[in-house]
Amino acid sequence: MVLKVELLSKEMMMKPSSPTPPHLKTFKLSFLDQISPPCFIPLIFFFHDAAANGEDDHRVCSSQLLKQSLSKVLTLFYPLAGRIKGNDFIDCSDDGALWVEARVHGFLKDVVENPLMEELEKFLPKTSDDSELMLGVQVNYFLDGGIAIGVWVSHKIADALSLVNFVNAWAVIAREGDAAAGKISPPNFGLMSSLFPPTTMDLSGSGFSPTFGMTREKIVTKRVVFDKEKLAALKKSAAAESSGVGNPTRVEALSAFMWKNFREASRKKSQDTSMKKTIRATHNVNLRARMKPPLPEATFGNLWSPVNTTESPCPDDDDLVFQLRTSIREINAEYVEALQNEKGQSEHLRKWHERFTGEVEAEFMDFSSWCRFPIYEVDFGWGRPVWACPPAFPYKNFIVFMSTKCGDGIEAWINIGEEDDDIYMGAGSLTPMPKLQCYQ
Repeated sequence: MVLKVELLSKEMMMKPSSPTPPHLKTFKLSFLDQISPPCFIPLIFFFHDAAANGEDDHRVCSSQLLKQSLSKVLTLFYPLAGRIKGNDFIDCSDDGALWVEARVHGFLKDVVENPLMEELEKFLPKTSDDSELMLGVQVNYFLDGGIAIGVWVSHKIADALSLVNFVNAWAVIAREGDAAAGKISPPNFGLMSSLFPPTTMDLSGSGFSPTFGMTREKIVTKRVVFDKEKLAALKKSAAAESSGVGNPTRVEALSAFMWKNFREASRKKSQDTSMKKTIRATHNVNLRARMKPPLPEATFGNLWSPVNTTESPCPDDDDLVFQLRTSIREINAEYVEALQNEKGQSEHLRKWHERFTGEVEAEFMDFSSWCRFPIYEVDFGWGRPVWACPPAFPYKNFIVFMSTKCGDGIEAWINIGEEDDDIYMGAGSLTPMPKLQCYQ
């Protein structure tokens, strides 16, 4: 059954409740902003509303609450109401964030218990790929009173953790009203460009492009839920197979398992066992805790870096979890410090360029773990989300890990090319679960 999502109003722009001061009108992008991809990071939150009865008067009250609180939080996060200009700065013009409201001709429980991946994007506001917008919100009202809030933010100013922190700040203002004052630390938007000064290099001339890895091909998104027992089994198996990691984390064990599965399935699909195909893995690493001194997790901006892990050329070396841990630990305080000067920035761009222009027969898969992000702490006054999820990303073989609501399991959101749909889902060990774990 195709889910119908009907727009209730024309698109509008939500402006900050107070104008941005003149001295803050120009926000310079940091080096890490400049090299981040020109795409949007999306996230959808689903809520029960115990006071809801599906009638229009309740919808109007919820709408006013969300719009007023968004306007207030945009005063603190003022660049999100601006417009990006090239790859250098954001004009903090107070033009506003995109706001859309919609009615879902369906019920919250049906969507959450049996989500259809191709339907999820209907809960997000639409915009063109070359949009100068920084933030978009779509509030979706179900027939039974449930609410889905779809949010995306420009990756040119924020990483996934920044998006989650922003939504939490918005929710605190909606829930607490005037009492929210003092409970939200205003983000220091000048910090990033001072820590990671923008480069003056011509990125195109260096051979690097922020669009590396992005594709316009048809992307298929699959969700696979690994419960507590499955994760424990994967950890035990990874520890037994590894000579250097006695107690792998859940993310390490799951990453190694999926990397190995991808390697074996893709080689089998090629029907050429004599071909020594290189399979690479990449993990996106949060830099906040790796700096000296560490930055608070609430620090807003692009504070992440990819780390490449290349499998051993020895066909008998299957210690993938050790290779992952070794590579990730290379992202330390010295590595981050190097990103703060021109020499280190140039070397970072060179390595990233080599990744996409190296071996013709190389394949790679990207992992990004959101497991420790406070996604299920978001509370607009209706309680915490019954579910949260990211829809598709414009990257092949890009995998996002998210904790289930109860925290014991991990949802793997797998973005693959349409022609590779069978690589993951053809394996019995990766059969997707039809129902969400820990749904209440």
